[in-house]
Amino acid sequence: MSPLDALLVLLAGVGAGTVNTLVGSGSLITFPILLAVGLPPLTANVSNNLGLVPGAISGAVGFRRELTGQRARVLRFGPASLLGGITGAVLLLALPASAFEAIVPAFVALGVVLVIVQPRLNRRLQRSRGPDAGDGGGAVALAATYGTGVYGGYFGAAQGILLLAVLGLSLDDELTRVNALKVVLAGIVNSVAAVVFLVGAHIAWDAVALVAVGSTLGGQLGARAGRRLPPRALRALIVVVGLVAIVKLLA
Repeated sequence: MSPLDALLVLLAGVGAGTVNTLVGSGSLITFPILLAVGLPPLTANVSNNLGLVPGAISGAVGFRRELTGQRARVLRFGPASLLGGITGAVLLLALPASAFEAIVPAFVALGVVLVIVQPRLNRRLQRSRGPDAGDGGGAVALAATYGTGVYGGYFGAAQGILLLAVLGLSLDDELTRVNALKVVLAGIVNSVAAVVFLVGAHIAWDAVALVAVGSTLGGQLGARAGRRLPPRALRALIVVVGLVAIVKLLA
């Protein structure tokens, strides 16, 4: 990896850590960059997953105030995220690499669509919270959390947006606190998937280190000052990067 490539991966890690802490979909920044510097899709996906784990931890630390009083929720939803992450990671390693390469453009496209509709989704979530809303963690919510974990363990881009939708419809709380819980649960998915990948996947450790450093810094930026970034500009950047990735993958 050339010095310029390393700088691009590092900066992508900062962007991904920031975006993941704010809404999710940071992998739509790092994954295309890892492809651009020459990593095969499967190796890029696995290395990206490992590199974003420190960013999730950093974001959770940055959101420690919003996480106050949410221990019971973590214990309730955490196992579903953990099991989902294991399932997705095992599927990724068990299925042929050609299967992942064939389906990943569709996953990136899904991530781009979710980024585009995320503001409207947030507005719907806000309207869904009323005086009669509960703090649910029933079978449907847990099953949906497991499903997002499977998706996150297999690929991961925009899993945060899916998870935020699930939690937002289940919990009666401010969106910032729900988002903080989302950061923790997505971090569980990435962490347990990373353990699986350590055992059975090829990893580009130089890329992992660069993304890890960048995402750790980005996690703090996202929790502290990231809310000041123009949301439209941020979404536009992610959409452009995602579309470029789709073109590259299909070509």
